Amino acid sequence: MPAMIFHPLLALIASATDRELAKYIQYLKEENKILRARIPGQIHTRQDERQRLIKFGKMLGKAIEELITIVTPSTFYRWLHQEEKKDDKKNLKGGQRKPREVRELVLEIARTTGFGYTRIIGELRKLGIKKISRQTIRNILKEEGIEPGPDRTSDTWNNFLERHGATLWGCDFFSVKSVTARGIETLFVLVFLCIKSREVIFSKSTTNPNSAWVVEQTETFLDQTVNRDEKPSIVLHDLDTKFTKEFTAKLKEKGVRTNPLPKTSPNLNGRCERFIGTIKWECLRKFIIFGRRHLDFLVSEFCEYYNKFRSHSERDNLPPIREVPPEVETLTMEQLEVKSYVGGLVKSFERKAA
Repeated sequence: MPAMIFHPLLALIASATDRELAKYIQYLKEENKILRARIPGQIHTRQDERQRLIKFGKMLGKAIEELITIVTPSTFYRWLHQEEKKDDKKNLKGGQRKPREVRELVLEIARTTGFGYTRIIGELRKLGIKKISRQTIRNILKEEGIEPGPDRTSDTWNNFLERHGATLWGCDFFSVKSVTARGIETLFVLVFLCIKSREVIFSKSTTNPNSAWVVEQTETFLDQTVNRDEKPSIVLHDLDTKFTKEFTAKLKEKGVRTNPLPKTSPNLNGRCERFIGTIKWECLRKFIIFGRRHLDFLVSEFCEYYNKFRSHSERDNLPPIREVPPEVETLTMEQLEVKSYVGGLVKSFERKAA
């Protein structure tokens, strides 16, 4: 059985006294009033949204009149009345309900495979269950609030990332101001980030990120990953003009395809953007940078720390490229050492070598 995930609000309510619950409800009512006031006009709800409101609202009885804000209480009662009439019609002409085991099997097939009604019938036929119609399957899924097949199987960006995560990399540029003998210069760095592990591979900095430089850094990235079991297969990037045809051709030579992202969609490469924000916030903004060598040293030191020692919530709070340590109940300070990176800017607690 999959682990149940509880919203923090539910945990709060479960441990509250009656008096505390009243305060919580009063707060939520005021918050809803503020949010409702920000939305002009009538709010139009979809059928599935109404079903959810009815499901939880009818258990409250008359208390719904004090709580509901998305529509008026009379509208909610009208929905409830319409739903009850539908149920009555089903009971009059619906015939005998399918056995509980068959219903559970239909639901399990739908949730596991994402199949539509016809494909579910096919799965049941293979199992020897023949006396069930497409309409019956539709009714079973609808009663459970499960959408038709296309709405469940249509691909999403998160599904794409999950399927390809280990071999999918994002790349992007970031720039930093540097103080030099010639005045203030802008330096550019190209970073590649593995979507699954969050490991980062970075380039040397430059003041001139032309096509030849980008191709050279891409070739270095490919050389660094060529011997891996899970080699890069797709590289995400935005529509920056620095990602030229030569850049795409260099990746294609090694069997890696590119996935240019639509305009104004930074969230689609959000993991790479997040790393850039991290290295700037936690490291580069704390220094005055004096030239390329200084920047390259800072980026190298921070990436060493980021890849091997900085914990990451998406990696079970472990660094991107580090084995899970053997579990212990406690450690003494004599068994530990504190290592410093980036000139002592960041520190990491490590076990001493045996």
